[in-house]
Amino acid sequence: MSDMFDHYNGWGWGDWFAMSLMMLLVWGAVAAAVVWAVRAVRGEPRPPGPRQDSAEQVLAQRYARGEIDEDEYRRRSEVLRTSGRVTRS
Repeated sequence: MSDMFDHYNGWGWGDWFAMSLMMLLVWGAVAAAVVWAVRAVRGEPRPPGPRQDSAEQVLAQRYARGEIDEDEYRRRSEVLRTSGRVTRS
């Protein structure tokens, strides 16, 4: 009878290591779930998506990069203003 308890019921160091690792994983999963739940309940804002530039801003950027000349910039800018498609941010 005492022979059975001498070796921790047949468990070796590998079994104890595996059991410890599993406990760490379980508690890590529990902690991650709690953090996720708290953030979901508090409704933390998410980072904003990609910024949408207005048509006038895109036109100004193209002019600044030298893709269009001043005459074309003025002409297209006027078209945007008269057509009502300019959105100010």
